[in-house]
Amino acid sequence: MSDIKIFDSTLRDGAQGEGISFTVQDKIRILTLLDAFGVQYIEAGNPGSNPKDIEFFEKAGSLKLRQAKLTAFGSTRRKGMSPDQDPQVLSLLSANTHSVAIFGKCWDLHAEEIIRTTLDENLDMIRETIQFFVDKGKEVTFDAEHFFDGYKANPDYAIRALQAAEQGGASYLALCDTNGGTFPHELETIIKDVQSKTSVELGIHCHNDCGMAVANSIAAVTLGVTQVQGTFIGYGERCGNADLSTIIPNIITKLGKPCLAQENQNEGVSHITSTARKVAEVMNVSLRSGAPYVGKSAFAHKGGMHIDGVSKVSHSFEHVAPCSVGNERRFLMSEMAGRSTFIERMQQIMPELDKESPEAKALIQELKDLEHQGYQFEGAESSFDLVMRRHLGKHKSFFTLDHYRLTEDKPSRDPNLNSTAVVKVIVEGQTEINAAQGDGPVHALDRALRKALERFYPSVSTVRLTDYKVRVIDSKAATAAKVRVVIESTDGENVWATVGVSTDIIAASWLALRDSLEYKLLLDSQEE
Repeated sequence: MSDIKIFDSTLRDGAQGEGISFTVQDKIRILTLLDAFGVQYIEAGNPGSNPKDIEFFEKAGSLKLRQAKLTAFGSTRRKGMSPDQDPQVLSLLSANTHSVAIFGKCWDLHAEEIIRTTLDENLDMIRETIQFFVDKGKEVTFDAEHFFDGYKANPDYAIRALQAAEQGGASYLALCDTNGGTFPHELETIIKDVQSKTSVELGIHCHNDCGMAVANSIAAVTLGVTQVQGTFIGYGERCGNADLSTIIPNIITKLGKPCLAQENQNEGVSHITSTARKVAEVMNVSLRSGAPYVGKSAFAHKGGMHIDGVSKVSHSFEHVAPCSVGNERRFLMSEMAGRSTFIERMQQIMPELDKESPEAKALIQELKDLEHQGYQFEGAESSFDLVMRRHLGKHKSFFTLDHYRLTEDKPSRDPNLNSTAVVKVIVEGQTEINAAQGDGPVHALDRALRKALERFYPSVSTVRLTDYKVRVIDSKAATAAKVRVVIESTDGENVWATVGVSTDIIAASWLALRDSLEYKLLLDSQEE
């Protein structure tokens, strides 16, 4: 059986997800990330659809990709027009890619009611367009749009559409569950019928409208499909596309099949978490914490029995080793974790500690006091690590706050810059004062703090807040209630969360911001 080929559509289908907008440079960055990771095909858009894609293909053409085949995407010729006269078809040639993906209608409803042509003409459009590109030396994947819905409505015609693509010389027939409404048992029956009536390698392209995209993709692979399409962290139209950051480790670790470019076969999957985080950073989205394999909660344990079990025999509560996919195990600090979990975390800093050590007893009491004040370290383990290090004398602060001052402009000329923060910090005896405007006082304070520290620590410029949560701890205290602020930060590779508690929401935000940058600088110092 042939190796599985991964066909990534993040730059095209992913861009159709709500809230996603790529610049040309964003697309170039993701292209190089996916190429380095070992994806074999990268579908990057329609070079005739908009100026941005035209510019992208011009710039991408000068890149020397290590292993991926850049792929241009477009439709079959228009009705009543030959391929060599269709501007959209010709624009695909201008992209100068070795590989092209052509989509065509496989549902008789779409042929007759959407593009308003005859069923026979639609088959000619498929065959002639693909033949045109094959004659030009292109490798063609036929995206059989709405194939599964088309098959359910009129199986004979859907199969004839595939056969037309095969006659045109397509290298792959990608069966598309465009509406995302197919279940695995239906998919199995349909694919087996397709295999009995075609001889070209098959692909699978699933959407997630029923939550079945990954399951359907894996089912297709077990049936012999050799090209798997999707987007890298699952973004796409409506509910998204099949998530390749789940599919790839499933294929490699569970099915034992290679699916990355040759030079990445052995260690490629160990880079999947870092690649997913980098792609999410470029997309300006938060990587879902519960994402299989790559999410920060994928190997997070909270219950005491679970923690005890995984500490003794890791596979008792983990289906794969976290390091095998470049992730890490996390023991969540909470009242459910148990004393042994706290001790083990302390021993990462001071191995000689045990539960009878005075330092350990004092630290456990300090943590209890903090929790009584409203702190909660579950999901904010970075602040927990800093608390431990400070208590054990293993952390020297990288900076000290002298003071900060906040003002708000009411009304503001610019609603996105309605607050101003001035921050004065001290670093090894040197002072730095800086100011910044922001959309609200916390945003302004964050920007001013990082500007003040960049003189001493340039790497803080890479830090970005990806989430900000505020929780009122005791609502009965009304306006005197304490608030807990948790922020999540990233530098494009690492993700961490910190917490602050106060009756003043700005003060609580400051404590979380301070810990966020302290933790970033701690990470940097450990890498030196």
